[in-house]
Amino acid sequence: MKRSKRFEKLDRRPINQDSFVAEWPEGGLSAMGSPYDPLPGIRIEDGRIVEMDGKAYEDFDSLELFIAEHGINLEMAEQAMALKPQEIARWIVDINVKREEVIRITTAITPAKMLQVVRCLNAVEMMMGQMKMRVRRTPANQAIVTNIKDNPALLAADAAEAALRGFSEIETTCAVSRYAPLNALSILVGGQTCRGGVLTQCSMEESLEVRMGMLGLTSYAETVSLYGTEAAMDDGDDTIWSKAFLASVYASRGMKMRFTSGTGAEVLLGHSNQKSMLYLEILCVYLARSCGAQGVQNGSISCIGITTAVPEGFLAIAAENLVVSLLDMEVASGNDQTFSHSDMRRTAKLLMQMMPGTDFITSGYSATPNFDDLFAGSNTDCDDYDDYYMIQRDMQIDGGIEPILEKDAITARNKAAKACQAVFKGLGLPIITDEEVEAATYAYCNEEMPPRNMAKDLVAAQEFFNQGVNAIDIVKALYQGGFTRVGDNVLKMLKERVCGDYLQVATIFDKDFKTVSGLNDSNDYQGPGTGYRLQGERWEKLKKKTTALVPDTILEKQGVLDKKKGFYKLTEERNAEAGEADVVVGISPAFANRATAEEIYHNHYRILEKILEGVEEAGMSTAVVKIYHTDDLAEIAKLSAGFSKTGIGIGIQSKGMVRINHADHIAEDSLEVSFHMPFSSFSLFKEIGINAVEYARGSKPLRVSDKIKPGGLTSYQIAMIKLSSDETAFINRRKKPTRMLLNI
Repeated sequence: MKRSKRFEKLDRRPINQDSFVAEWPEGGLSAMGSPYDPLPGIRIEDGRIVEMDGKAYEDFDSLELFIAEHGINLEMAEQAMALKPQEIARWIVDINVKREEVIRITTAITPAKMLQVVRCLNAVEMMMGQMKMRVRRTPANQAIVTNIKDNPALLAADAAEAALRGFSEIETTCAVSRYAPLNALSILVGGQTCRGGVLTQCSMEESLEVRMGMLGLTSYAETVSLYGTEAAMDDGDDTIWSKAFLASVYASRGMKMRFTSGTGAEVLLGHSNQKSMLYLEILCVYLARSCGAQGVQNGSISCIGITTAVPEGFLAIAAENLVVSLLDMEVASGNDQTFSHSDMRRTAKLLMQMMPGTDFITSGYSATPNFDDLFAGSNTDCDDYDDYYMIQRDMQIDGGIEPILEKDAITARNKAAKACQAVFKGLGLPIITDEEVEAATYAYCNEEMPPRNMAKDLVAAQEFFNQGVNAIDIVKALYQGGFTRVGDNVLKMLKERVCGDYLQVATIFDKDFKTVSGLNDSNDYQGPGTGYRLQGERWEKLKKKTTALVPDTILEKQGVLDKKKGFYKLTEERNAEAGEADVVVGISPAFANRATAEEIYHNHYRILEKILEGVEEAGMSTAVVKIYHTDDLAEIAKLSAGFSKTGIGIGIQSKGMVRINHADHIAEDSLEVSFHMPFSSFSLFKEIGINAVEYARGSKPLRVSDKIKPGGLTSYQIAMIKLSSDETAFINRRKKPTRMLLNI
């Protein structure tokens, strides 16, 4: 058939590279509502909820029990539940009803009732509600500062520039987990170089995060995950009580903390219980409130590819942000993950939080190029600054950051890199050379940085922890290096930990180190002429931008994994025994199973081939063992290590996550974990095989050098629904680990 040229042109548009999915309530693929969502209701006897949303007390699961006992204002509950959802929804947008009056009602209704309320609101009304209901009057923003080399000088320089641009919080993570204390140190120093009061965190495994906080290396945490079903929570080896205890630990040490959740998480884990994404996220927000946390980081977060693939996805994300505000907590409203090839679409998503303003509009905005963003790429990165500033100027809205001069950025970056250099020297850490300082001052990304001795850095990071080096030692090193003002700022952050003022809900610090929170800067919006307005000195600064320099910000697309031609086959040989090979690779129940999607099936074999190739190229023998009785990756790696001659095992899940474990370690104490496999080329898997041999020899492994490719997240996450389900479906608890033969 002869085609229309216009339709041919449309087919080539970036939007048509995105993936979209029809609703499927039975699999949890419904954004705003599912026929399986419960209907609202409540019954209270003797001051206790005995029935909630169609369930009797004795039938509550642990999450519902926790919410019933700690998450609902019982004094107003019966009165609030008697109101029609439309009536509550109108109060949310009614400029004549004060925020405090709305909060009295919305904190007293059940999760199912909350779902009905927010479903009454359209996109514009969602934004109107968010503008009125957010806790803090003044919007703010959070930056992500990472690089795939974990270079400390570059981290410090990027943190300093982010602070100069006005970000109130800065978050980092690591390509290699053992770098965590050095990365936390670097952004702490960099963040306090230009102005005091920038809050910093290092997103890692939860116990490691607490330890860094105890040493004063970080000042807040947010990557403490909540899920809306018991099975999903169990996947994280947690209960809601352990999460509540962790929240208390942070508060007792003067650290700010909010939980992380988001629509789509339970779907990806295969534990949606047929409920809508929004209903499950509402449960998460209620759990956060029940734990006494200051707030929630949500907005679909890393699951956004699934949420935005179904109808009403953007609306569901705006709704989950609004629910946090309706429960009187701080909302860090996502926008932290790339999800679309379309610039128009990703901007439309951003505007739903940017226009009304939230407590933290992004959590976070990548202050580095997206390929250096170890959180798999943000909706906005450093290439988008000018566009972002112009939206603020065009609409007279405050997006939480401000433009800066190039010379000021260079000065700040140089000072921060030198301050970090002084701290490393003062603490006896591997030196940061003058060449590194110079490169970090002007660098765009990690590729412009001189190489460091990664093995020395890893040893130093471990010794840093073992010696109990803390923020006071950092202050001393800054003073000794001549950076007294930076040292003063770090010391003030420690004093604020003792004071505890920034544990107030939605707290940030202004340039004079004064707290700005929901208590002393409460949202007072009640219609035109009220509430926060971008005006005065700040508006003058933003509107003076006279040219709109729009950089080319086309996101790097995810490369399609090559399919190697040829025939692959895994066949069972016998029950696995000790001493199978020097390094044993353990695969999960659904790995390389014909029931998986055709492309995934071929990619599994290619991944396995590359890992085996890396081990053998490094000079050791290898064998493949299939673990049938569990899909727990840490356990798979641990069991594989037990079948090896060297005590080293590699575990692989069908979704692509990889762990290297030692037989003598507990399962969760991995030597190496690779989370970003869906964004990586096959060469990375070969390097993992080589690293396993280095661990077996007792030498230091090489750094995995592959770039993360953030595009194509949605397509991957759609496949994850089936792969997560397959992992559970193919478990055979009666079958022993089996030695497999790979034919290629």
